[in-house]
Amino acid sequence: MPPRHDHRQRTIVAPAICAGVGVHTGQRVRLAIRPAGEGTGIVFVRTDITDRDNRIVVSGEAVVDARLNTMIENAAGVRLSTIEHLMAAFCALGISNVVVEVDGPELPILDGSALPFVQLLDRAGFRRQATPVRYIEILEPIHVTDGDKHAALYPCDRYEMRFEIDFASAVIGNQVVDFVVDEETFRADIMAARTFGFAHEVEALRQAGLARGGSLENAVVIDGDDILNPGGLRMEREFVRHKALDAIGDLYVLGAPLLGRYEGYKAGHAVNNALVRAMLAAPHAWREVVREPELAMAG
Repeated sequence: MPPRHDHRQRTIVAPAICAGVGVHTGQRVRLAIRPAGEGTGIVFVRTDITDRDNRIVVSGEAVVDARLNTMIENAAGVRLSTIEHLMAAFCALGISNVVVEVDGPELPILDGSALPFVQLLDRAGFRRQATPVRYIEILEPIHVTDGDKHAALYPCDRYEMRFEIDFASAVIGNQVVDFVVDEETFRADIMAARTFGFAHEVEALRQAGLARGGSLENAVVIDGDDILNPGGLRMEREFVRHKALDAIGDLYVLGAPLLGRYEGYKAGHAVNNALVRAMLAAPHAWREVVREPELAMAG
């Protein structure tokens, strides 16, 4: 897997196809990620909808619901849920341009992490494109707050992330992760962290039409101070690592990687999207830049 150090756009070589169950709908869906030309961006297509525009171009404004996942919608009212884990994989692997076809209302949850998506993309292979990557450079601090939850973006010459969570459950407690968001770190420390939830919330979620596909196969489930999954956790601080994974995906709806530092405290999808919208509403606080590879000086 060639790491992306040349600041060029990237797509995949061949289609990447998988199937699975949506964590909220419980519906089985088929997913096909296809190569796309330079400047296409990330585009989702609901192939099960044929009576209106079924293409949803990812953007900060396209996010219409971010309570328990990140849901996007187009002008025709076509929606797609739970895009955040795949979006995190796209960001970390430097995927700029793909068309993602899905035949249902929600992406498959697979094992609840980004690991299966990364493996899928690795098998498809990566193709460098000629157009430079467009970065979003943060010039001034941007903050959002929702009660005791908050998130911010700060100027930084690379993409950094700090995330902190604090739960009453002794299994989780207070956890912090602070890292550089790049392909190497994502593969080593972030991509395998699974989504998590609490057993006492499951019934209420299902009555609300959510979590119908959730299971111990695709989420870490906590009951009081116990983890119900037979294998326990995959890694130290898996909970906060997954929240960071979510944030990477939630911020990549901007369509470009950041040159800035994200700091989140108890932030979920809704706070992350509020931060995205706050950034878009403050054009003086950021700018788009490209980074050309440095040319070696002739001796």
